Amino acid sequence: MTDQITIRGARVHNLKNIDCDIPHGKLTVVSGVSGSGKSSLAFDTVYAEGQRRYVESLSAYARQFLERIEKPDVDLIDGLAPAIAIKQKNSTRNPRSTVATATEIYDYMRLLYARCGTVHCIVCNGVVRRDTVDEIAAAILALGEGTRLHALFPVQRTDQPVSPEREPEKKSAKRAQKATLNGKNDTESPLNDALKERLNDLRKRGFNRLYQNGTIYEFSTPESLLEINFALPVFALVDRIVVSADNRARIVDAAEIGYRESGEILYEIVPLDSETTERERLRFSAAFECKTCHRVYREPEPRLFSFNNPFGACPRCQGFGNTIDFDLDLIIPDKSKTLDEGAIDPWNRPKYRPYFTELKKAAKQHGIPMNVAWYDLEPDQQSFVLDGRDGFLGVHGFFAYLERKKYKLHVRVMLSKYRGYALCPECKGQRLRAEARAVRIGEQQGANCSRNICEAAGLTIAEANSFFGGLKLTPMHAEIAGSILHEIQQRLHFLNAVGLDYLTLDRLASTLSGGESQRIQLATSLGSQLVGALYVLDEPSIGLHTRDTAKLIRILEDLRDLGNTILVVEHDADVIRSADYLLDLGPGAGEFGGRVLAGGTVEEVEHNPDSLTGRYLNGQLTIPIPTRRREPGPNSGKDWLRLRGARSHNLKGIDVEIPLNMLVCITGVSGSGKSTLVHDVLYRAVAHQLGKGEGADPTNLYKELKGVERLNDIVLVDQNPIGRTPRSNPVTYIKAFDAIRELFAAQPEAQRRSYTAGHFSFNVPGGRCDVCEGDGTVTVEMQFLADVELPCEECRGTRYKASVLEIKYKGKSINEVLNLTVKEALRFFVGQPKILDKLAVLDEVGLGYVRLGQSATTLSGGEAQRVKLAAHLATVRSTGSVAKKGGSRVLYVLDEPTTGLHFDDVSKLLTAFRKLIDGGGSMLVIEHNLDVIKSADWVIDLGPEGGSKGGQVVATGTPEQITQNELSHTGFWLSKVLARRESSREPLQEAENEIAV
Repeated sequence: MTDQITIRGARVHNLKNIDCDIPHGKLTVVSGVSGSGKSSLAFDTVYAEGQRRYVESLSAYARQFLERIEKPDVDLIDGLAPAIAIKQKNSTRNPRSTVATATEIYDYMRLLYARCGTVHCIVCNGVVRRDTVDEIAAAILALGEGTRLHALFPVQRTDQPVSPEREPEKKSAKRAQKATLNGKNDTESPLNDALKERLNDLRKRGFNRLYQNGTIYEFSTPESLLEINFALPVFALVDRIVVSADNRARIVDAAEIGYRESGEILYEIVPLDSETTERERLRFSAAFECKTCHRVYREPEPRLFSFNNPFGACPRCQGFGNTIDFDLDLIIPDKSKTLDEGAIDPWNRPKYRPYFTELKKAAKQHGIPMNVAWYDLEPDQQSFVLDGRDGFLGVHGFFAYLERKKYKLHVRVMLSKYRGYALCPECKGQRLRAEARAVRIGEQQGANCSRNICEAAGLTIAEANSFFGGLKLTPMHAEIAGSILHEIQQRLHFLNAVGLDYLTLDRLASTLSGGESQRIQLATSLGSQLVGALYVLDEPSIGLHTRDTAKLIRILEDLRDLGNTILVVEHDADVIRSADYLLDLGPGAGEFGGRVLAGGTVEEVEHNPDSLTGRYLNGQLTIPIPTRRREPGPNSGKDWLRLRGARSHNLKGIDVEIPLNMLVCITGVSGSGKSTLVHDVLYRAVAHQLGKGEGADPTNLYKELKGVERLNDIVLVDQNPIGRTPRSNPVTYIKAFDAIRELFAAQPEAQRRSYTAGHFSFNVPGGRCDVCEGDGTVTVEMQFLADVELPCEECRGTRYKASVLEIKYKGKSINEVLNLTVKEALRFFVGQPKILDKLAVLDEVGLGYVRLGQSATTLSGGEAQRVKLAAHLATVRSTGSVAKKGGSRVLYVLDEPTTGLHFDDVSKLLTAFRKLIDGGGSMLVIEHNLDVIKSADWVIDLGPEGGSKGGQVVATGTPEQITQNELSHTGFWLSKVLARRESSREPLQEAENEIAV
């Protein structure tokens, strides 16, 4: 292999036939403005070719199961290593996938618990194990020298322990045996015949004595056998032993004989006093059973701990952890209410008020406070209200009673109002069956330190690292678990190193952000210890606080030092400065990009006058700090949104005050509760009060919300796709396509043919191609080969009928117009204000490079978010006169809008924010980017750490005030940025070096 990847003549998407080299064994960062061609080079050219070559090396049979990959438009790629792509998009939607399963930690945990776990009885909590012959010998010798014993094993096992699965069989056998013993014709009973055969067999093999109730019966005297009551347990006498060290071999032999004949051995201590009737027995079993209640269990195996396998999954919820049952959030919709105030909703109905009276009586007897908010009650107090006790039905008993009355229509209607997805009542959301949850590890540290696999999976990554690292095992188990624990701890260490220590192992993978999902893949890749691979990453710093960026850089460097090549598309200044080699693309976006402006070390790019990134790195260009910040209104409540007692996930009942008509940033380290506060509590609460919320009233997540009357609307501008079909595109989303279609319908030729605006739509029949139905492509099924998607032969990919394409405006058809970039369209539609006003906002938010008809499925999350922002900006512009009078009072909520944005694009985004605020709006932004935070009017910093150590308000105020708080991690890093307000190049570099360290 050569020492570099050589790329010649790359023309994918907007790349302008570029040539470049990527050194092997180095960390290479590709930078440039949004749309300059970074992803086209890294993913659609380098990675796509690496994948294609790998797939082509497989057999034809294997290739039919893999995605069909087109050859990228490039003349030559040489020196290419096996490629692995780690993208920011979280495509996991499987409700069974968790952090632990995605990182393979759970596979090792299942193996660890199967091999080293201690099984406890689900009935009596006794230890479940089998007795070894050596343990038996040690226990008998411990009785003391001279102890006389009878070694016995049962002839017929009327008290035979059974597994839970065989309980019905045992009862049936008992009934059959009882009927046989009480019958008159015993000789004709199959069971009696079996007993006779068993006794004859024992006699033939040398067993000469039977034993029952202290009496020995000899086979040599058959008449004595008539005195035996075969309805009671009967034993074969193996040996009569006097305990001594010399008789250890006889003790072991007796145990082995008993195990061979019946699976158990009993040693009965013969009392010195012959008149004593009570005799102590020591019972040992070869079965894997509880030593207290003798219930037989299967030995644990890895599949027992899998909630994806019927063998281990909870039979009630099938391993999902929740069922369609009575939803506690519907039964107690407002958890801030007390029991006296009617927290239990169904008991507020006149028909069921007697149950509320019963609750008051029971609460008085058991000391349950009626004047304390539901979420402030102790867990055992809540359990009493829900489960009932001592004659009080409880909530669950109440609904169980109603279930028996379902034949009445009004009862069925009432029950339906309280059904929803609820925690599985059998496994309590832990997904596994009771036998799996009964296996524990860590009992050497004490009962309080032991955990079952569900409890271990409920730990955060930091807590799990500590638990498995401090695990004490027996010498035998320690030897078995050595390599297993090493694999678990290694993966936990990597997850901790990429700043994900706040995630719990049982967190659903579908709930992770794109950045979290990408860093999990990164940690998994590092754990695999691959050498000689090419890793292609898409902005791994997304969602990462500046404090943790240094950790990410060290992970990338470790991956590089293993002997891999790292290719990163990135905008973060710290990651860019850590690069061994920097490629800067540009100079603009879309048609104006796709060229290599600079390539080399960071210092070489900084001194290259053609590089826009270099000028931001060397301080020639900066995003200015506002000279004047908007000040919040008087502290009278009229210009503030006040949220009291917010509690959800890790939020600790916090109070938050958000000034309106300002740019407000919610900051904090990863996992501190930002998204929970903004999305799960604030947005849902405001939307519900404004009458646009869906689902249940979220009042149980907070105590009080004031100031909503100051708003007309709340808008969530997230990174979800603007459409899920190829027909969705930017111009349809911002409503500009309507005006374009009307313009074409107004052309003389269109009017002569009686074409309406509908003829120029590819979403409805009329002018669209009838073969592909406006998609532009057709899919050909290839049976055992991958399906092939080809341009439609009828319309040749234009989506329209030929007659519609004959209608021209300024020499271009509707299809040619849709292929224009936004910047090109702004020049093309001069004199058409209805179209220009809507397209201009796309350019203002940095999307001038996007084509008008570009499929929504090809837009990144950041691009989709900016398209939504442009649509709202266009609305504000169209209602500008109303906004100036204060009529447009909208709260815009954004989650990391700087995702995928270059320094220059961030500046444009801030300009768009100012326009929305000037139009009467309020901006609430979750952000880690220091350039946005320093430009905010007000900052609310959460923390101080992530997970259980977060969820508190650390600091509030202007960016300058945040820097004065010693507990704020954001304030520490923000102070470095604000200190550069008047700094020269040298201090700037010094501060950046501090951040990198």
